[in-house]
Amino acid sequence: MNEEKREPRNRRKGGRPPKNDPAKCRLTVNLTDTQHAEFLSLFEQSGVQSLSAFICARIFADEFRVVKTDASAIEFTAKLTALHSQFRSVGVNYNQIVKELHSNFGEKKALALLYKLETATVELAAIGREVMGLCEQFKEKYL
Repeated sequence: MNEEKREPRNRRKGGRPPKNDPAKCRLTVNLTDTQHAEFLSLFEQSGVQSLSAFICARIFADEFRVVKTDASAIEFTAKLTALHSQFRSVGVNYNQIVKELHSNFGEKKALALLYKLETATVELAAIGREVMGLCEQFKEKYL
């Protein structure tokens, strides 16, 4: 058999293209449990996606930001958004009810039902004002 150097065939298989400057050198560091816990808390606060990028930033003194998210503020915002969408739904239903009352009932019956609807609407408006006040308190205290 002829021992010639074979060049690899180009099979056009996919895959990730090779990096121009791959990171090949590996370093190890030994930390105590308390140091490791402190390191992990710094990593979580930084908001950096990968641990190796965070370590490189710390070694080469790159700037990094600490991003703190308040879980209660996120939950409050989500619930407030859901409440807002429910208010919109109530408004749509309100318009449909008024239209149906006028078209399906007599004048006196429609006015009596509209009076009940009006008192419920006043209560809902008071609750809405209370929610807005609570939002302002939350904004002043936490944001």
